[in-house]
Amino acid sequence: MNSKKDLDKSTLYEAVKTLVESPAKHIHLDQQKLFTLFSIAFQYILFRSTKNPGHYIIRIEDSMLAEKLARKAKDETTRKFMNRLLIPRRLAYGNSTFHLDYFPLATWGVTKDLPKEKIQGAIIVKNTSHNPLIDESDFRHVTDDQQAISLFGKDYYLNTLMEISPTTITIAFEEVFEGLEPIQFGFIEERSERMVDGVMISEDVHFEED
Repeated sequence: MNSKKDLDKSTLYEAVKTLVESPAKHIHLDQQKLFTLFSIAFQYILFRSTKNPGHYIIRIEDSMLAEKLARKAKDETTRKFMNRLLIPRRLAYGNSTFHLDYFPLATWGVTKDLPKEKIQGAIIVKNTSHNPLIDESDFRHVTDDQQAISLFGKDYYLNTLMEISPTTITIAFEEVFEGLEPIQFGFIEERSERMVDGVMISEDVHFEED
């Protein structure tokens, strides 16, 4: 239970309102608070699904990150929804349906066949790790992903959704994506850094927290 660390309702409301009022179609949330940003993005998509029924895709880098988001998102509604979505990877909500897949093409079995005209939004979540998604030495084992990279570029997991979804929200720290509009929230403070034994770390690092 994360209630003591959750976003207060007014802060969450104002953050979602910022996204609702933004004219940008493809948004980049690039601050450091991954679990906070996911709650905001998810609540925005949930709200949008009530106004624009259809299919909504949540594309997360891998299943381990999806499980972390289900445990550590900063509001109870998002945590409960994600926990219900993890196993079936498809869940109805009102007149809309939410789908979960991951960056590797092999996980797109359902989402790749959705009617494009009925896709209404997507969230893309990249891990804070700077390790490449697919090592070049692995290409011989992932020919489908290699083909996607050749067609859509290294950010194919995002670019393919931008081609078919009227709105996307990408959560990725210290990344640059062409065609996305960065949005930041004033209540999320930038962490300062300091040197400790020759290693640059944040002043307020909490290794088990957002």
